[in-house]
Amino acid sequence: MNAPNLLLNVNGIEVIYNHVALVLKGVSLQVPEGGIVAILGGNGAGKTTTLRAISNLLKGERGEVTKGMIEYRGERVEALSPSDLVRRGVVQVMEGRHCFAHLTIEENLLAGAYTRGDKGEIAANLDKVYTYFPRLKTRRTSQAAYTSGGEQQMCAIGRALMSNPNMVLLDEPSMGLAPQIVEEVFEIVKDLNAKEKVSFLLAEQNTMVALRYADFGYIVENGRIVMEGAAQDLATNEDVKEFYLGLSGEGRKSFREVKHYRRRKRWLS
Repeated sequence: MNAPNLLLNVNGIEVIYNHVALVLKGVSLQVPEGGIVAILGGNGAGKTTTLRAISNLLKGERGEVTKGMIEYRGERVEALSPSDLVRRGVVQVMEGRHCFAHLTIEENLLAGAYTRGDKGEIAANLDKVYTYFPRLKTRRTSQAAYTSGGEQQMCAIGRALMSNPNMVLLDEPSMGLAPQIVEEVFEIVKDLNAKEKVSFLLAEQNTMVALRYADFGYIVENGRIVMEGAAQDLATNEDVKEFYLGLSGEGRKSFREVKHYRRRKRWLS
């Protein structure tokens, strides 16, 4: 990616868990200011680990970045705490719609403003979140545990926005959601990007949806980037269509008919 206004630069990082398991093997990626970048791949490819390396959430799982560097706005950030990163404008929305089940939707949202001190700004941000997520406003007094999966995902994203971030790391936003809710969530992401200039780095298994909304994509397999390019180019690439979407020039193929070993060998050679 040729990015003159580079927001995030990840260069050749390796991640090891428990001092023995090498999970990421020289991953490099970039996010430009105002961009939507997708990390694509199957379950266990290394997408979540990449996001957690950037947001410094690996230690809780006995993981660490052992090689390479991570820069945010030109500053090395590997040694910063997650809360330091939030104060600099980087916040992660975890996989699985993590909400405080016993708190109301509004209490969950306000928890995202813990790094903010100005009550006026917090109130203004809350109004802004409700503008983008009107469904949350109608459910603001409901306990999160009694809201739908889609509402919980919106709450998790809204809570991240309460810190007024420049970049949101979004992990598997479509997981477990109905297709129409997935589209609704991604439309809001696109809207936030266009109107609020929030940059997004999202990890997603739903390749087709992610490439429709992203500007640029990286495909990860076995801890390595095996392909990258503009989202539109990846969406029309025959290898991507066959390998990840089960599509070829003759139409949809079954999973068994896709020659994974041949594709992998060609990409990694």
